[in-house]
Amino acid sequence: MSKQITYYSTNLKAAPVLFKEALLKGIAPDRGLFMPDHIPQFTAEEIDSFWHREYWEIAYEVIHKFLENDIPADDLKSICKDAYDFDVPLEKVYDKKYIMRLDQGPTASFKDFAARIMGRLMNYYLSINNGKLLILTATSGDTGSAIANAFYGLNNIKVLVLFPENEVTDRQRKQMTTLGKNVRILSLDGKFDDCQALVKQAFADTDLDYLNLSSANSINIGRLIPQTVYYFYSYARLKKANGEKIIFSVPSGNFGDMMGGVIAMKMGLPVKKFIISTNENDEFPKFLQTEDYHIIVPSKNCLSSAMNVGHPSNMARLVALYGGVMDEKGTILKKADMKLMKEEIWAVSINDEHTKETIKEAYTSHKLVLEPHGSVAWAGLQEYLKSHGDDKEQLYVSLETAHPAKFPEQIIKLLGFDPELPPSLEGIEHKEEQYDKIGVEYSLFKEYLIKNYQ
Repeated sequence: MSKQITYYSTNLKAAPVLFKEALLKGIAPDRGLFMPDHIPQFTAEEIDSFWHREYWEIAYEVIHKFLENDIPADDLKSICKDAYDFDVPLEKVYDKKYIMRLDQGPTASFKDFAARIMGRLMNYYLSINNGKLLILTATSGDTGSAIANAFYGLNNIKVLVLFPENEVTDRQRKQMTTLGKNVRILSLDGKFDDCQALVKQAFADTDLDYLNLSSANSINIGRLIPQTVYYFYSYARLKKANGEKIIFSVPSGNFGDMMGGVIAMKMGLPVKKFIISTNENDEFPKFLQTEDYHIIVPSKNCLSSAMNVGHPSNMARLVALYGGVMDEKGTILKKADMKLMKEEIWAVSINDEHTKETIKEAYTSHKLVLEPHGSVAWAGLQEYLKSHGDDKEQLYVSLETAHPAKFPEQIIKLLGFDPELPPSLEGIEHKEEQYDKIGVEYSLFKEYLIKNYQ
């Protein structure tokens, strides 16, 4: 049995905890994010053995590396097999360039990969002693529906999702607001960053301790660890030779997706480079270029709405992974190893016009249907190829993180047709919605929590 992993806070002012506590708390008492005290390793032989495994089997192997001392192996296998019962298509575009479609789960979003197993892990621990939790989650698009669906109907967990009224599509909203039962939805007349700020403030409010609050955003370590899996899966399926290196292009907003990938690399996955593709919220590309970090307030409203983040929460984790310290407000207290970060990561900002042109060009040239987030990643890959040259023997994978049918307005406008609905979206237009609305002041949010949860 390997050494027990504990989880420390990126703010370094809270005691380390075991996985169960990190999972159920969501955020550390000092407002930092939980990080493993060491990254477990795969040998090259172990990674090579994944080539014939099902997705859920690879998920078990990867997650077990972190939870070996925290949950019995058979229980974890059952959880993984139950959570991952959908396809993960790897679509060849041209040469050795592929799209990984993370849009076949129950809410047609990559968030399903983390949310489903996190909900099951939380319920597993809570059911042991009949504990209760209230999950607070801010969403800029797909997180809310994935969390709402993953936790829907669980007896020990209630869910409250906050979303910015004018920054999600109708279909994204209806995936959240048509559920009911243990799921409540709250609309804010503000930005995603306002929603996230309210959630963080509630976690730090001792008056609300009685609510047993937790988070299901990518700030929760229980969502981050499962997001390492699809990087291993795609590599195992696509590599032609043992030890072959891969380049990923990742559409990035709150940086949970990219952190999953970087952790996979640190576990031993042979990644040559991560292309971090942001929309016009370009605080990270500028940071990588200048080594000065400046948050964007308010965040810019772009077509790739789930990426409208002016200060990614997971930046603190990225800085920590490279030996630095960043607090929750984005202040760098200790500089990271920027030389190594730049060797392993290349970043680019893609504006809305470029996003639209890429959707059109991808379909015209390759019959490839992308939505805005996947378009940002594909555009980022094309920019990387212009900058570094197109190596036709290099393996490239660009992530498509939501189903095009979740963004019908843009697809119809740009390509002239409405994408076929996946099963998870069929009939959703006709379901009855129910959600509440408040302003962005914390006093109103606190009053709402006290009134609706006892």
